[in-house]
Amino acid sequence: MAIAYDVFLVEDSPLLRKRVEEMLASIPGAALVGHAAGVADAIQGILAVQPKAVVLDLRLADNGNGFDVLREVRERLPETNFYVLTNFASEAYRRTAEKLGARGFFDKSNEFEKLRAVLSAAAAPA
Repeated sequence: MAIAYDVFLVEDSPLLRKRVEEMLASIPGAALVGHAAGVADAIQGILAVQPKAVVLDLRLADNGNGFDVLREVRERLPETNFYVLTNFASEAYRRTAEKLGARGFFDKSNEFEKLRAVLSAAAAPA
């Protein structure tokens, strides 16, 4: 079976990375095609793989931030869907993510299942 919906993960927490990997593995048609913990690795990896979706944390390992990744990659890969998954789910961050082109913004502490539902719908055959 061909991969219907390939996802790149930008997350610096090994625990959260494992949780998202397990979630993606449970979605028919979705597959993790790469991950990064910092800004430079994320940009390089996303541009190399050109996934259909990116799950993006805001605070990254190299003291960088997910908005930098979103700004850099969004214009070059306009068809890629960005979904922010963060512990810093303020309204200001949500508005910034939307302004930069994110298709979704989710709080790690209480919207993990909402992200799963969005990714499941996106991965479902048309």
